[in-house]
Amino acid sequence: MARVSVEKTISAVASMDRDELISLLHDIHCSFPLDFSQEYLNSITLERLRHITLAACLHRRKNCA
Repeated sequence: MARVSVEKTISAVASMDRDELISLLHDIHCSFPLDFSQEYLNSITLERLRHITLAACLHRRKNCA
C-alpha cells in the first residue's frame, strides 16, 4: 500500500466522530469477522475506537489486492 494512501486513511479516520467510525466499522468486510456489540462500541474511548477502525481499514486495504 502506498504511503500516501496510508496517510490519507489515517487522516480520514482521525477526523471522524464516533457515529462515523461505527458506521465505517460496520461497513468494512475483512477476512475475519468483526463482531462488536453496539454497547461495546459506545463504551470504549474515541481513541480506542479510532485505533480499531484504522486497524480494520489498513488490514482490508492490505488484503484486497
